[in-house]
Amino acid sequence: MVVMTRPSAAALPPVFHYKPPHQPMLWAAAAYSLGIIAGVYQWRSTLWWTVAGVSFVAAAAYFARRGSRVGWALALGAFFLFGALQVQVRGTSIRLDTSIQPYANGQELEITARVTRDGRAQPGGLGEIRQTLDVETEQITTGEGETLPIHSGVRLGIYGRSKDSRAEEMSVADPTTALSAGATAPMPAFHYGQRLRFSTKLKLPRNFRNPGAFDYRGYLADHGIAALGSAKIENVELLSGYAGNWFDDWRCRLHRGVVAKVHELWPAREAALIDAMVIGEEAFIDRDTRIDFQRSGTYHVLVVSGMNVSILAFVFFWTLCRLRIADIPATLLTVAFCVAYAFITEVGAPVWRATLMCAVYLGTRLLYRDRAMINALGAAALGLLVFDPRQLFTASFQMTFVCVLIVAAIGIPILQRTSRLYKRALANWESADYTALLPPRVAQFRMDLQLIAGRLSRFIGEKWSRGLIRGTAGFVLVAGELFFISAVMQMGLALPMAYYFHRATTIGWPANLAVVPLMQLLMPTAVAALALGYISPWLAKIPALLTSFALAGITGTVRGLSGLRLADLRVPMPSALMIALAGAALVLAMWAARRRAALAVGGLAALLAASLALAFLTPAPKVHPGLLEVTSIDVGEGDSILLVTPLGKILLIDAGGPIGPGGSQLDFGEDVVSPYLWTRGISHLDAIAITHGHSDHIGGMAAVLKNFKPAELWVGLVPPSQALENVIATAQALGVKVVRHWEGDEFNFGGATVSVLFPPRDLPAGDKPENNDSMVLRVAYRASSVLLEGDAEKRVERRVAALHHPSASLLKVGHHGSANATTPEFVACARPQFAIISVGSGNSFGLPRLETLARLQEAGTRVYRTDLDGAVSFYLDGHSVTASVAALQ
Repeated sequence: MVVMTRPSAAALPPVFHYKPPHQPMLWAAAAYSLGIIAGVYQWRSTLWWTVAGVSFVAAAAYFARRGSRVGWALALGAFFLFGALQVQVRGTSIRLDTSIQPYANGQELEITARVTRDGRAQPGGLGEIRQTLDVETEQITTGEGETLPIHSGVRLGIYGRSKDSRAEEMSVADPTTALSAGATAPMPAFHYGQRLRFSTKLKLPRNFRNPGAFDYRGYLADHGIAALGSAKIENVELLSGYAGNWFDDWRCRLHRGVVAKVHELWPAREAALIDAMVIGEEAFIDRDTRIDFQRSGTYHVLVVSGMNVSILAFVFFWTLCRLRIADIPATLLTVAFCVAYAFITEVGAPVWRATLMCAVYLGTRLLYRDRAMINALGAAALGLLVFDPRQLFTASFQMTFVCVLIVAAIGIPILQRTSRLYKRALANWESADYTALLPPRVAQFRMDLQLIAGRLSRFIGEKWSRGLIRGTAGFVLVAGELFFISAVMQMGLALPMAYYFHRATTIGWPANLAVVPLMQLLMPTAVAALALGYISPWLAKIPALLTSFALAGITGTVRGLSGLRLADLRVPMPSALMIALAGAALVLAMWAARRRAALAVGGLAALLAASLALAFLTPAPKVHPGLLEVTSIDVGEGDSILLVTPLGKILLIDAGGPIGPGGSQLDFGEDVVSPYLWTRGISHLDAIAITHGHSDHIGGMAAVLKNFKPAELWVGLVPPSQALENVIATAQALGVKVVRHWEGDEFNFGGATVSVLFPPRDLPAGDKPENNDSMVLRVAYRASSVLLEGDAEKRVERRVAALHHPSASLLKVGHHGSANATTPEFVACARPQFAIISVGSGNSFGLPRLETLARLQEAGTRVYRTDLDGAVSFYLDGHSVTASVAALQ
């Protein structure tokens, strides 16, 4: 039975007249951003920009007084001009003290420095314990005894070897210590402000000089690092005294204390993830875990980001409101809480950016409730760009603001006209007058629910039926909103994900539907557990258990979904046309969301079409039809050769990798080779060839196989090697055909003739991979050809020269230019016009050897080197060879 009561005026829903809000701060930020871009690419004198900006301000003021719209346009022009002025005054690169760089030339130095970033002990390869920290030098002493006062940033790796298997366990379980070299005493984790003296050889940060490569040097410069060094723990002396400021020292102490408390409350594996998710400490996260979160489209959960700030701010503000704290004090306390959280995390710009946005949003909410989010977004963006215009060009800045803009400009306007209207039908359940005030379709929905509740009340009673129907309807509406927002976010972020990370997060939608609600549980319970843990571990038990429950749900979802084949969809760099179309679709969806329903649906359809196109309509590879291309990719001290045939078939020979079994923090296939191929628009390889089983040739092979799924894998000798067997097993699991090639094989491959010159079929494999296992290939196109040696040495070269007499227009020099390859007889036989040496910059082997270079010079061969020239491409047209250097720094 429905009781007819008159609701209070406060309970009545406001009459819904949706007006698209004017977002002045968003337009101002957009104009300022365009000005920054113009200032980077179009230089003018500072005076020119200043005079133009002041003129526009004066003109804008004049027209604004007369109520003309021209004043607003001129004001935007002023923001544009001052954006250009700011970026040219500030510059696009950080000011870095590089005074130490002349001494980063391989000479032994004794350095006195202070720690500026806490070290974290981690397990390394071959039983090593590695600790990485940032220091600022105070003075250096050269090998000649000269002492110089130099203040520059250095990233220092400290290494020790343990005879005890407990080393790796301790480094994970206790983040403040690790075992020192050959002893059971712990290696101390060095802390901010401590002074050290150590011996080291410095080297300059270097990028892999391939198009599409990560700007590692710029990344370090942003963190104030001018040089890199390493030292053994026994060569590091802790000095007396303290060098630091109280503010940073307090922050570091708080951060260390929270990390230690996390490891007290949770087991080591859980603690490593909570460290990353809650306070931004990623030192204990392994690469496989990162990849799982990336594949599932939930990497934003693994790292501290704006989502963490928003969750904590919402919970904190909601709690204060429930405690009947007034709006203004609640707002101020919430902002203070967010600032404290950002202070402790040490994550840097992303969290401070989210904190600023939260503060501006809460402030503007008090003044302009209807348009708080978009205006807050614009104000935060403008403030950050005024402070540092370089942020405009970072993926983190762009994705943060695109995420919020998608929610504010697409999600909320559509939800306001759909689910939020229906939520009103659940209020004032017993009031018939309230029903009369609702829009017809919403009123009908409400009456249908009341009818169902009335019938259900016969079985479970009126109170229970009312609660069940309202609760179920509310849950469905909230779930639908989450479902919709998640879908719109995945569609809107398809372009930056493809452009920056070469991923199509095909399962990001269902993954986030499960993970985000669990993250909303994990964040507040983890913070509560940490806070209570300082009072009593017993009080922290319940929130810690809830945190573990949420974490188990997150990791289970991520592992389950990331293991699907559909999750591993990598995409090349989108074409300029596709970028323009996807950007236009996003703008259209934002504009249409505030218009009538048909236009809003059309905007969403355009956004969906653009996201699907980015995932499945790959661009044509950037190749040169009718030419045989050979590109030596810069992979440091290793090999990776891209070969594109005249008919467009693509072969990759080797995939780089670390030297020796000690491992590397880099995955050369994922981090070096693949980005170059994606930049070229390559999404599939026709074949991959492995010359031999050394780590600097196959270390990146597993990632390349997964990313590009070739039709064939070519191998020669396969000696016993776990690494080589793993690569072949990976290929077979992916359905790649493994083809053994032997001396004498000759076949057509995309218009080029491939001849296998080594190894012979009857050559027995050794006990382990060797340089002379290398598969030697000659690829010919008409009268031009390339000879690819791998790491073959003089014994193989003598056989190849004697049996095959190969001539070559281009020679890929064997074994990185070592003295035991590229013999005079072999060079005389091949008579190459050009030679390419793949070699690491400043390598410890002294490669390429001077005698090898001299032999090639005497033969009249022009030599290119990846350590000096970066990626080098050669184009063989059947008669001549043309070389092209990437010319990247």
